[in-house]
Amino acid sequence: MAPNVPEKQWAMVIEKTGGPVDYKQIPVAKPGPDEVLLNIKYSGVCHTDLHAVNGDWPLATKLPLVGGHEGAGVVVAKGELVTDVEIGDHAGIKWLNGSCLSCDFCQTGDEPLCAKALLSGYTVDGTFQQYAIGKAAHVARIPKDVPLDAIAPILCAGITVYKGLKESGARPGQTVAIVGAGGGLGSLACQYAKAMGLQVIGIDTGDEKAAMVKKLGAHTFVDFAKSSNVVKDVQATTEDGLGPHAVILVAVNEKPFQQATEYVRPRGTVIAIGLPAGAFLRAPVFETVIGVKTIKGSYVGNRKDTSEAIDFYRRGLINAPFKTIGMSELQKGYDMMHEGKIAGRYVVDTSK
Repeated sequence: MAPNVPEKQWAMVIEKTGGPVDYKQIPVAKPGPDEVLLNIKYSGVCHTDLHAVNGDWPLATKLPLVGGHEGAGVVVAKGELVTDVEIGDHAGIKWLNGSCLSCDFCQTGDEPLCAKALLSGYTVDGTFQQYAIGKAAHVARIPKDVPLDAIAPILCAGITVYKGLKESGARPGQTVAIVGAGGGLGSLACQYAKAMGLQVIGIDTGDEKAAMVKKLGAHTFVDFAKSSNVVKDVQATTEDGLGPHAVILVAVNEKPFQQATEYVRPRGTVIAIGLPAGAFLRAPVFETVIGVKTIKGSYVGNRKDTSEAIDFYRRGLINAPFKTIGMSELQKGYDMMHEGKIAGRYVVDTSK
């Protein structure tokens, strides 16, 4: 029996670039032929959501906008063309809400690069609402034995760092440095790296983050604020002193992006994931060429990456540290994130 879907719902809405974010009632959308409607129970809060509020990326948002792209919930309605998702299934809405499924990128597993991609909480309304729409082909399938609050951060942060680690080419037994290790992305990257058999160097600042990062599996921690020479200190943590085989950049400011190529080992790979507004990557050409170093960007994962990332969690290998707040408290969460005062990630409860 189909659930009773209300006409109105509570949501966090951005009316203009720069905010504020308003807690208000809006209509519940109806799914199109290839879409599903999820009753969102929990939604993770990502730094991308802050960029959507501030409008500081070179990509226009829709306005008014409901942000959010880590929504976990229950399917309550579906379009007539949807055959592989059922009412009552647990599912998630990710950053990639939909794509054309027919271009070269979509056909080769690079659907995030699709020119017609729909982006949750950015170009289409996202998951900071009680009911949200997603393209059925792209919603994450969530096993019913997985708690919806805990899986929410996996739907963007988890998938994104897991994809970045795959892109790095680092093999079991090798060393990876996670820059921004104490944040939402970094805390997950540490765990995925450990689960993939990698040795982890956490780079961040603060005693609370240091303790958390080590608890999550990092074998050492470098506090960049206390270090007089980050490059030498990072290299010194590796057995041969040559530096890590890979660096995963999930920091929210520019400076770490300039340092990474200096301490990654020869033949190493630097993976840029974080997106500081207006930032540039710079690397010394001579050392990069002579050291045969690779610098790559890594975007969100595809549908296969999604199912793999969720399976790591289901098997008990990932424990995403998070703090639950009411959806109406989202602005407070943004303020804390902006000030760098949270270790881990916020998850909003849409019922509050």
